[in-house]
Amino acid sequence: MNADVEQRLVDLESRLAFQEHALNELSDALAAARDEEARNGLLMHRMLEELKQLRLAMSNAPLTGDPASEPPPPHY
Repeated sequence: MNADVEQRLVDLESRLAFQEHALNELSDALAAARDEEARNGLLMHRMLEELKQLRLAMSNAPLTGDPASEPPPPHY
């Protein structure tokens, strides 16, 4: 009977080690996902700021769509 208890203890220790390893892998994956989310959030913020600046620049720029102000095409 002592051998059975010892084998069960070894099995439990093995399962515990496997679960600790799996938990550490999940923790690392979660940390990596959070880092990526933070980088993506920063990138999105920068892109939105750049878009705002472009819109502002376009709204302040004079319209250049007057055909009379365009140079003639090269075949003339």
